[in-house]
Amino acid sequence: MKKPIIPNEFKARYAKILGRENKEFLRYCSLPLRKCIRINTLKVENKEEFVKELREKWKIEKVPFCDYAYFVDEDIELGKTEEYFLGKIYIQEASSLLPPIVLNPLQKDFVLDSCAAPGSKTTQLAQIMNNKGCIVANDINLKRIKSLRFNIEICGVLNTVVTRMNAIKFEKFPERFDKILVDAPCSCEGVIRKNWNVLSRWSIRTIKHLSYLQKRILRACLIALKKRGTLVYSTCTLAPEENEEVIDYALKNFDLEIEKIKIRNLKAREGILEWEGKKFDERVSKAIRIYPQDNNTEGFFIAKLRKL
Repeated sequence: MKKPIIPNEFKARYAKILGRENKEFLRYCSLPLRKCIRINTLKVENKEEFVKELREKWKIEKVPFCDYAYFVDEDIELGKTEEYFLGKIYIQEASSLLPPIVLNPLQKDFVLDSCAAPGSKTTQLAQIMNNKGCIVANDINLKRIKSLRFNIEICGVLNTVVTRMNAIKFEKFPERFDKILVDAPCSCEGVIRKNWNVLSRWSIRTIKHLSYLQKRILRACLIALKKRGTLVYSTCTLAPEENEEVIDYALKNFDLEIEKIKIRNLKAREGILEWEGKKFDERVSKAIRIYPQDNNTEGFFIAKLRKL
């Protein structure tokens, strides 16, 4: 497999952020991504026994920052295994596990997953909630909703309803949800290791368009969030326009607090406070950036907001 051709403009942007470390960042962007599975405890009653069975078949290693996820170091198609078809495992990149962990919904919560398809995080939220409470899993794309419904069904999720609408329209439902996940559509810079075609579509123009869309979605979801409710904003990109700039916009336009994110055994870096001449609210530093080289995962950005 050919290595991706990384645009010079992309390299230059991250040289500004990472300095000498940019070379290591770009090297990791070109490396294959480790396979990862989440054990679905909605279908697996005895996790320890199930892990023991998996170890007899595959070479697996626990994901350090998630108690129910494992790297699989085997040349197998996980999507064709019995465990997958029975819904006992879900194929999910390791850093993608983090937003639901940070949101940490309770069994009594009314939760919105605003951009839910194909359902990785929705099914994980249902697992955390032990199929209690209620989740509204929303997406705008009908084709992706079909995948969402399939994954909800195969994982044994019972506490979730699926809706199809533009997430911006959630502003019509003020102060309705206890917790909201906004895993926003983005430029996907963090998934280069899995899908090198991302680079063929990459451009500053696209990033700026997505930043505008992300602000509108986040605004709508903050309106839909109850007072004292929690919203987690995440992207699988590292572009400051789609991350810190979006959170800065939210902090400037809503009565919010941003909470420090602490996850055991995860190496994460603070949000940056300045980009291309724009200075952000100092509280943006409480968000986290996850670079591929730090945990041998995809790149990710996560911020945890509380509505006052």
